Order: sequence, then C-alpha cells, then structure tokens
Amino acid sequence: MSLIFITNDDGIHSPGLQALISALRPLAHCVVVAPDRDNSAVSHSLTMNRPVKVTKLQDDFYSLDGTPTDCVAIGLKKILQHPPDLLVSGINPGPNLGDDIAYSGTVSAAVEGTMYGIPSLAVSLAGDQPYDFTIAGQVAAWLAGIILKQGLPDNTLLNANIPAIETILGVKVTRQGRRLWADAIQETFDPWGRKHYWIGGGTPHLDPGEDTDANAISAGYISVTPIHLDLTNHAGLAYLKNNCALEQQNNEEGRSWSPDRYKNE
Repeated sequence: MSLIFITNDDGIHSPGLQALISALRPLAHCVVVAPDRDNSAVSHSLTMNRPVKVTKLQDDFYSLDGTPTDCVAIGLKKILQHPPDLLVSGINPGPNLGDDIAYSGTVSAAVEGTMYGIPSLAVSLAGDQPYDFTIAGQVAAWLAGIILKQGLPDNTLLNANIPAIETILGVKVTRQGRRLWADAIQETFDPWGRKHYWIGGGTPHLDPGEDTDANAISAGYISVTPIHLDLTNHAGLAYLKNNCALEQQNNEEGRSWSPDRYKNE
C-alpha cells in the first residue's frame, strides 16, 4: 500500500488538514506531521535556535512545535520508517498564488519534500471564510492519485489552487504569475501613542497574463502550477555572459582575481 506524508502550515487542528486526511485515506496509508500552531507565511524557515519537540497524539498523527519545513525534515528522517510515495501539504484556507508562493509555509513544505526527492503537492482553497473544503479535498485526492500513478518530473512540485465557487469550469495548467499587494503595511498605535506597523491585507494587483495561476482562479478554474526547485534565471545567465563581460578576463595562469581586470572600457 502506498504511503502519503501529510502536513500543513495552519496547525495540527486546522479544518483544512482534517479534510485533506479524510480525502487521502482511501488512497493510501497516511502519516501526519504538522505544526502545533498556525505557521502561516513562515516560508521555508527552519528552527535552528532551540530544540524542536515532537508529540505523538495518536498512531500516525504527530504535532511539532516548529515550522512546516521542520515537520517535513524531522518527519522524513526521524518519524517515518521509509520514504513516502507522496507528500501533500494543505489544505490552506486562502490562495497561494503568484508572489505569495515565496511566503507560503504550505508551498514550502512541498518544496522541502521535493528537495528530499519525494513527489510533493501543495493544495490551497482560494476563497474567503467560511471555508468548505469538500471540493478541495476531492481535487487533492484526484491529483494525488495521478501523482502516485505517473510521478512528477525531477525537482518539481505541484501547487494547486481551487476556487471556492459552486461551479468550477475545469482545470488549467498554469505558470506562476505576479501578485503584488498595495497598501499591505498599515500603521497602528499602542495605548501609549507609539507607532507600530501591521503587515497584511491590502489590495492584490494580479498578473494579466491568461496563462497565470491567478487568472485561472479568477476565471473559475482550478490552477495547477508546476514549481521547479532551480531558481536560476537561465535567460539571465546568457545576458550576464554576453553583455556584462563578467568572465571575459578569466585566465588560467593562477593569478589572483583583481577588479582592475574587470573595469569597463
């Protein structure tokens, strides 16, 4: 029987996690390792300034006082007896689209799984409260079945976003778009009149491209985006080599590097 590792960034008691567990249990043996509290927007952080504690709540169900990335690293190396066939992170209440992927603990857990060579899937429900995770769970199970059967390309994870609407028009395979926020930093004052700043909220500015994740969700489609671990800008490689002459003065004579050799003419 297949083994699925389940985690999230919203905490072990999140309704989205419970919905994901229920959806995936018919497919495989599931082991859950999730943070003991909300860790939204922690990105790919590891806890390195203190010990991390794992608590077994019941068979195959563990909480950890750390980040989603901690959960994956410790779960794979210290809790599971052998590598899982699939890692699924979610279901996140709210979308993970565009630039928000860089902040997402949900997606980062899937990134960590991919770094360990585990086929990984991040699942988010793109909508507002109150959340109904029923369809998102069905989509997660459908995608999990495909991955278990067909696998994924090397160093690639899937980031799935499901629109919270009654009639979903279909599925689009998308690219990561841009999703920048305006007015996302608010000023506030404490009772003593001292200024503080609150990060969050604001108005999203979406990438207008028709093939983007945000556009697919806005149009009523499920968005499935393949995310690659290689962050290299390969067009930028060619630009730097051909236009900036960064390698022009390299030599094989063993002389030390000097900025004088790289002065622009």
